Amino acid sequence: MSKAARHTNPLRQIVRTLAAVLAECAYAQRRMAELNTAPDRYMFDPASPPDTYAEFLYRTSGVLRREPAADARAKFR
Repeated sequence: MSKAARHTNPLRQIVRTLAAVLAECAYAQRRMAELNTAPDRYMFDPASPPDTYAEFLYRTSGVLRREPAADARAKFR
């Protein structure tokens, strides 16, 4: 292994760690925005079921979370 290659490995690890931290921060920011704008947040009793179909439609009108594809979910098992 050359001298230059030995010095790039720790640098790559630092960059990967920094990228992972930034990705986690971006996810947390996006999730907080979803939670803050959810219609259930403004209900008196968000755990109670909706009384009417119109209320059901209002509660489900928030941002939908993107689900990963089936092959991406299988990688985590």
